[in-house]
Amino acid sequence: MATTPIELALQKCAACANPLPPGALVCPLCHTLVHAANLEQLAAGARQLETEGRISDARQVWIHALPLLPAESEQAKWTKNKIAALHTEIANVGTTKPSSANDWAKKFGPLAPLLVLISKAKFLLALLKFNFLFSFLSFIWIYCVLFGWKFGLGFAVLILIHEMGHYIDVRLRGLPAELPIFVPFFGAYVRWRGLNVSKQTSAYVSLAGPLAGFVGSAACCFIYFQTRDPLWAALAHTGAWLNVLNLIPVFMLDGASAMDALALWGRIGVITTSVALWALVGDGVFILVAAGTGYRLFTKDRPKEPSFGATAYFIAVLCLLALVLKITPGQGAFSTH
Repeated sequence: MATTPIELALQKCAACANPLPPGALVCPLCHTLVHAANLEQLAAGARQLETEGRISDARQVWIHALPLLPAESEQAKWTKNKIAALHTEIANVGTTKPSSANDWAKKFGPLAPLLVLISKAKFLLALLKFNFLFSFLSFIWIYCVLFGWKFGLGFAVLILIHEMGHYIDVRLRGLPAELPIFVPFFGAYVRWRGLNVSKQTSAYVSLAGPLAGFVGSAACCFIYFQTRDPLWAALAHTGAWLNVLNLIPVFMLDGASAMDALALWGRIGVITTSVALWALVGDGVFILVAAGTGYRLFTKDRPKEPSFGATAYFIAVLCLLALVLKITPGQGAFSTH
């Protein structure tokens, strides 16, 4: 029997290209859901049906999605609860009447179609994401007050670029993630959930933020050399410095999760690179990275299957950020000259 295009597509993981065993629901290497894209489409369709009042149809869509999920996964448990909840709703309501939900709009005569359209435009709420917007605008306001609107706005955008690096990386892997939440004086964070993702995958997600931060800082650096406006130099230097700081492998910083995927030799490599970059750039933040990594030499968290890719990724991001610090005028965080 010939292999269908769908079966061919499922022979390799969409996230890491690892060959998949027949009937696999989760990639054994990166633990990405094999049917993540299909599940997302089914979930969107089910939510739309619920919005239209077609509860029974929505329940059937969730039932179709259930076999695509590992039986013991949190997603499967949630889906089962959702199916049960919809069943209860159908039993309580009886037969659903999709059109009755819009009867209120008829009172407004010619404006009724427009009002119905607005009431159903929940995608606008998804785009706005009140928590994301409110926290980001508050973040901008505070730093504009502290450092002037130009630097404050630029600084907030650099933090946003860093966090969107995490968000985009997670979404590209087919995993659920929420838009970033900003906390003044502490930075920001992205909530995401993975189904027992590997330490390598977690490391890649963590390092995607500093890599995006490098892109933002490098863009500011480029503008500085085109305009010679010290504002752009301050933003470039500050952004790069903070992203290096975030690579210290302690607490809740990105470097901590990334370090989980590194073997002893990989951690020694990060220490050696950090000390060399400190000697080259002259910024003590690299000594902090080396010190934090030195501490992680003695912790009992080294992986059974260390990732050479994560090690190379970590060192490469460090070097890229050091390049920005080296060529851009500045004296550390929040320097304007």
